[in-house]
Amino acid sequence: MDEKTNKETNPKYIWAVLAAVALVAGLVFVFQKNQKEKPIAPAGTKPAGIDREKVTEIKKFLSEQDFKDYITKSRSESGYYSGGRGAGGPGLMEMSAKSDNAIGGPISAAPARVSETNVQVAGIDEPDAVKTDGKEIFFSVPRPEIMPLDDTVGRPDEAQGLMPLRETGGTKTIKAYPPDDLAVDYKINKSGDLLLAGNILIVIPSQRYYWAKDANKIFGFDVSDPKNPKELWNIEMKEAVSIAGARLYKGKIYLATKTDIIDENKFCAMEPLIVQGRPFKIKCNEIYHPTAIVPADATYTAMIVNPATGAIEKDISFVGSSDYTSSVVYMSENSLYVTYYYPGDQVKILNLFFSENKNLVPDWFSEKLQKLEGYDISSSAKQTEIWNLVERYQSSFSSDDRMKMENEIGNKMTDFFARHRRELDSTGIVKISADNLNVDTIGTVPGKLLNQFSLDEYKGDLRAATTVGQNFFGWGFSPARANETANDVYILGDNMKIEGSVIDLGKGEQIYSVRFIEDKGYVVTFKQVDPFFVLDLSDPMNPEKKGELKIPGYSSYLHPITKDKILGIGEENNKVKVSLFDVSDPADPTEIAKYNLDEYWSEVSQTHHAFLLDQKHEIFFLPGSKGGYIFSYAGDSLSLVKTVSETAVKRAVYINDYLYVIGENSLVVLDERNWERVGELDI
Repeated sequence: MDEKTNKETNPKYIWAVLAAVALVAGLVFVFQKNQKEKPIAPAGTKPAGIDREKVTEIKKFLSEQDFKDYITKSRSESGYYSGGRGAGGPGLMEMSAKSDNAIGGPISAAPARVSETNVQVAGIDEPDAVKTDGKEIFFSVPRPEIMPLDDTVGRPDEAQGLMPLRETGGTKTIKAYPPDDLAVDYKINKSGDLLLAGNILIVIPSQRYYWAKDANKIFGFDVSDPKNPKELWNIEMKEAVSIAGARLYKGKIYLATKTDIIDENKFCAMEPLIVQGRPFKIKCNEIYHPTAIVPADATYTAMIVNPATGAIEKDISFVGSSDYTSSVVYMSENSLYVTYYYPGDQVKILNLFFSENKNLVPDWFSEKLQKLEGYDISSSAKQTEIWNLVERYQSSFSSDDRMKMENEIGNKMTDFFARHRRELDSTGIVKISADNLNVDTIGTVPGKLLNQFSLDEYKGDLRAATTVGQNFFGWGFSPARANETANDVYILGDNMKIEGSVIDLGKGEQIYSVRFIEDKGYVVTFKQVDPFFVLDLSDPMNPEKKGELKIPGYSSYLHPITKDKILGIGEENNKVKVSLFDVSDPADPTEIAKYNLDEYWSEVSQTHHAFLLDQKHEIFFLPGSKGGYIFSYAGDSLSLVKTVSETAVKRAVYINDYLYVIGENSLVVLDERNWERVGELDI
């Protein structure tokens, strides 16, 4: 699982549904704001399954009433389908250091090496709690301190007293280099994930900072004088608006906001943002939606924001789902990809099933089902009618016959799902030009993506890794066997048409992490063991699985150490496990080293931003609940070279040959040449 970063006006833009760190609702579909009114259909797309054509068409709403009608029909959609594994945030990918030179002068010289936030796509920055420019470290404390009402709290008669929050959060500007001059220069009384565009620090609220003052505002600060930051602008988010994602690319902010549709009758009159003191309104007839009715209980707006002024330069709006597992946002150097998940039409699927198994139900049942498919009613209403039909059918049997019928249908249904698993649900992928936020084209793949690392663009082709068969239901006949999942990788070429695929990876399992590196793909699936798959994608028309390795546990994050070595971080027997894979022979991948930590959890499982790689010293860092861990991977082995036992360790950055381990309460500086502590600061 992985993530990447943004920077300027030709957005190479990646947002994690947040991404891993942001527990933010995932985006669902993207549509262009200045497109023609006719539906935008995917060029060369062949309807490979149920409603595939409608899933790959998007258009603007014609009117406010059109918007209201669509939302009313789709309201129930987000509730009935089962989501995938949402707990593992994107996999990590480190952004390489700006320079790999050793210290070439006195300690006071400008640093030659400065680490950056670990992102999916190099050059596209992602928001995180820590940023550094090589001299200053900017750290936003992710939670407030809980304090008693007074010094009497704790006595038996006060045990139930209120525990208010003392806002010890905020964003610290810390003088970091050289390490013997450590000091907190200033505290900005705003908390949030950070982006650093030159001398402008952007503070973006997220769910981690729900408690903070002004948690509904995005701020831009001039930090050219770290001891005296100045607020330049703010964007206020009104009512039910929150951040869905952000990136920084070539000096521009790429921002996505989510607005919950609490009341569709009042939504079109909303002014969701206040920008530069003026309302920013999104008209309902400028919002895009898929032709198919998909789960939609929110709208999303993607924007390009000028970091110097806070002005919105371009924008595009679309409907979506609050379920962040339903959509993924990925950005390459040239394009932004936004996906939306279509869980399938259960009535259509049932009709297809009984058309292949006509002897299982009487004619009246099939006729009622066919009529129901044509009704212009919501999915929830159709669901109710399905259950009524099933109950009516089942009530006609004796208990003995009912048991036989359920087993017959259950077994037939299992076989049906195995044959049609790639036609039951799908993911639409909208390709948007990074230059102007115009919709380019649309494609579709069977199944559901895990996160942003499930997508990757290489030499003009888009690779997508999906789990198919998750939307498995028995409709009351029988639970059957819910092991009909499989995992596929698709390559989409010109006009987002599928050119090649590798299918049926890890049958009965789900994807837990993905990493694409040039013409290779690495996929981890999991149920009881951890199959690690190596894919050869060098021929987009004929990709193939080259090798497979089965080991206990799983890896929820994959990170390339070298071209032939892949690091996996995950769990085994409820403990954090670090694995080093040798993929020099794609047909025979091996686990050449493994280390099990006495930790139940690492934040790397939630966000790749928590991981740091320093290739010069051949080490990597990950935080745990008990402290921070620095591993060496030199000599194709894994050794724990240093631990920092301070609690609440969050991140690490390096400046030259100094590693700064940052916790909520303290900062520790280590000399990477001998791992001695050379500085400490209470923050």
